[in-house]
Amino acid sequence: MTLDLFLALITFAFVTSVTPGPNNVLLLASGVNFGFRRTVPHMAGVAIGHALMVFLVGVGLMGVFISYPPAQMALKVVSAIYMLWLAWKIANAAPPAGAQRAGRPFTFIQAAAFQWVNPKAWIMSLAAVTLYAPGQEWGAVAWVAFGFLCVGWTTTIIWTVLGLGLRRFLQKPTALRVFNFTMAALLVASLVPVLFQV
Repeated sequence: MTLDLFLALITFAFVTSVTPGPNNVLLLASGVNFGFRRTVPHMAGVAIGHALMVFLVGVGLMGVFISYPPAQMALKVVSAIYMLWLAWKIANAAPPAGAQRAGRPFTFIQAAAFQWVNPKAWIMSLAAVTLYAPGQEWGAVAWVAFGFLCVGWTTTIIWTVLGLGLRRFLQKPTALRVFNFTMAALLVASLVPVLFQV
């Protein structure tokens, strides 16, 4: 992969990763509810988990979904159910002080596994491989995954820090409740394009 192509990939990865989506909504909410330090495993799971997903999609995993349409429908249903459950959890999250005692942010494994039911992660992975490793050679796919890994750390930090910044404005239980319900609604809204596509 040439330097120009890699820089184009980094730009693509940054723009697609930093825009709002399920990962970023969850990181923002985690930053508000749990703080930066407790969100680090979640951040690592997103960055590493998505890079691994890009690699596996690039070396042929998506062929399963293309050749077997019921697998696509099953993935869609599982994704929707899981994201609705997450939205419910966010809407009912404890205030920051209570979260320190009773709440639990995503673990590394949970965040990495979430990539596989995240519709935006699938779209980004497919688009990146199609554009930057069209021949699906292992080396090119590895570079695409590496690009997403580098960018993933940056964008997860951005969204978690945004959540941390909002935390001081959400000390009142009512304000936090409104924020959490809004984040839950945004997470559900991110399902609409997937569930209603023709």
